[in-house]
Amino acid sequence: MFDIESALEQEISNKAQNRPTVIFVEAMDPRVLEAVFHLSRYVRPVLLAPEKEIRFITKTHLRHIDENRVNFVLAESVCLRVKDQTELLAEFAKAALEIGDPLVAGMDLEQATLKMAEPAVFGVMATRLGHADMVVGGATHEPRDFIRPALRLLANRDVLCEAGVFVLPDKTSEQMFPHNIAVFGDVAVNASMTPETLAEVAVGTCCIARDVIPEHILPRIHGAIVSYSNRGSDDGPSPELVREAMKLVPERLAQRVAKQPRYGTIDITGEIKVSVALSSRSAAYYSNGDPDDPNDPASVIICPNLDMGNLMYHLHGVWYPDAKKFAVLFGVASRVVDLAMDTNTEDIRLAVKATTLRLLSMGWEKTPLDTFFPLHKILAINPGSTSTKIAVYENDVELFTKEIQHSASEIAPFEGQPITSQFRFRKDAVLAALAERGLEPGDMSAIAARGGLIYPIPHGTYWIDELMLADLKACVMGQHASNLGALIAAELVHNSNIPAFIVDPVTVDEVLERVRITGVKRIRRRVISHALNQIATAHRFAADNETFYDQINVVVAHMGGGISVGAHKRGHYIDVNDALDGEGPFSPQRSGSLPVGQLIDLCFSGQLSEAEIRKLNLGRGGLIDLLGTTDLREVEDRISKGDQWAKDVFEAMCYQISKAITALLPAFDGEPIDKVLLTGGMARSQALVDSITKLVSALGCGVAVYPGENEMIALVKGALRVLNKREQARDYASLRP
Repeated sequence: MFDIESALEQEISNKAQNRPTVIFVEAMDPRVLEAVFHLSRYVRPVLLAPEKEIRFITKTHLRHIDENRVNFVLAESVCLRVKDQTELLAEFAKAALEIGDPLVAGMDLEQATLKMAEPAVFGVMATRLGHADMVVGGATHEPRDFIRPALRLLANRDVLCEAGVFVLPDKTSEQMFPHNIAVFGDVAVNASMTPETLAEVAVGTCCIARDVIPEHILPRIHGAIVSYSNRGSDDGPSPELVREAMKLVPERLAQRVAKQPRYGTIDITGEIKVSVALSSRSAAYYSNGDPDDPNDPASVIICPNLDMGNLMYHLHGVWYPDAKKFAVLFGVASRVVDLAMDTNTEDIRLAVKATTLRLLSMGWEKTPLDTFFPLHKILAINPGSTSTKIAVYENDVELFTKEIQHSASEIAPFEGQPITSQFRFRKDAVLAALAERGLEPGDMSAIAARGGLIYPIPHGTYWIDELMLADLKACVMGQHASNLGALIAAELVHNSNIPAFIVDPVTVDEVLERVRITGVKRIRRRVISHALNQIATAHRFAADNETFYDQINVVVAHMGGGISVGAHKRGHYIDVNDALDGEGPFSPQRSGSLPVGQLIDLCFSGQLSEAEIRKLNLGRGGLIDLLGTTDLREVEDRISKGDQWAKDVFEAMCYQISKAITALLPAFDGEPIDKVLLTGGMARSQALVDSITKLVSALGCGVAVYPGENEMIALVKGALRVLNKREQARDYASLRP
């Protein structure tokens, strides 16, 4: 059975940079609520009921849903009592009166304002006026109270239609539809049908099918307008209607193809007898020797009247109770989801996801107004040794990223001085880069900077304070370009109310004493790692599973120029190798942990100086020493050409990473691991991912992949968690050793 839900989710993930704001007008219905608790990855829910009442419904009717999921989704949602939204109600009433909609016919402003307080009306008007992108309703509302007003106020075409989409079970006796996917239209909108309307319905229904069914599943969308006549075999009003509509279909379809080339995979035929479209046996008898009928079955059935379409939809729902089914509207700019009163949770999820996918396919980028979810503009700053990378985001959507290169001549005046002496020069470069985009620090809601080498602290987002700045200027934990981040950020927000943060610096240290102790009293294990991406990846996995970082157990392997493998236990970063000093698996540039005796012999052999040994450990070790390259793509290319040594080295690196992952099992004190997460630039290598996945499979938790460094979005997310009151910013002075 084709997994339509996974396909919709994958397509949404491929297209989405942002999540649309969706109003659920029936938030007290348990079916709707249960669906919402599985939708926050794809939409931003607005629930028209107080949170206290929603929690009561959840505890009463939805006890099977994990409490952490409930808490997470409600934290991602807005819950409101409609009658308390006085400013919005007044705005909506005034707009409705100006439109002259029948909802407020004969009413004055006060009466219209009371009408706007009805949840269904509130949701429709909020969507019309740009406060939301979509409204979902119909589960408890009669058509005249929700869908009819929604269609009037949100239509963007003269002719509307609703398609019913079915994925039938594999054991369906009549294997007529390709991949058992059937789409019916119109099932709910057009009570009277003209040739023009039917042609629009035919094209619209097929467009819906193309939008929600991937091309690798159905390369062509074959639609058939049905009747009681088969290709001119009979006469009467219905066949004549279909024939006249078919004359109009090519032009209507060509207009859609001109706007969206993907619709070029649609073809529509008619008139086809109903039984021919639904039964291969009937198709064989009625084909009259034409192999097109039985061998090229339609996946889209267009009905010449609403009664037939509605009957088709409901009969298939009754005949195939295990089918996946949902309805999608055409002609409302993907702004309405119409639910049946006998809907179930799965139907709702699928309908919202399908409509969201169509909205994204139409080029949607963001909600016009940020009424329900405030829009925060964040500047992220990530200094490197010869460059400063900046990015500006609106919430978690990137506006632009720029890597400001600093030439040798620009850096030369600072030679011999602490790295932090460059901060004013770098600050000016950041200001210039912002000015190129017409921006300045005052446009930002917050600035988030890469944390430098400060004293060991717990993970989190920290206010930049004077003590932190003093420690960075003094280089208390060493020299590093990241020390500049907080200094630049502090200077940019000086004499303003704009907050400046650092997020999860490399010195994040939450390990237990048992991790620090070694077999040599003079040596205690240090904790310096890719904390920013480690923790951001764990947060991302938690959000993808609609829960919190403090509710998961994961091992994260960051695989870049250096490799850090960390254990994250219920919101704490409890163990990780010292990636800065080369501990752990060998990497493209680092030696990794070595046999101590042989390392001692090498150190005192006289063959290498101390500087050369340190360079082997950090900078010239790992792949570059073994294979002369740091480029994993080159290594894979050499393997494909039969280089056995390259293959041996690649397998050894995969083995060492996997061994480091599995070695962290004791860190969880007997608790199960939820997932192994692979991240960093090397996670783009499918061969590496496949090898590690196989080697760690005995853990039984599976592997998820989040390729790339993701540092800029990690900084932004850290700031957003504070601005959106998901977390409190931490105080460095109180947590510094």
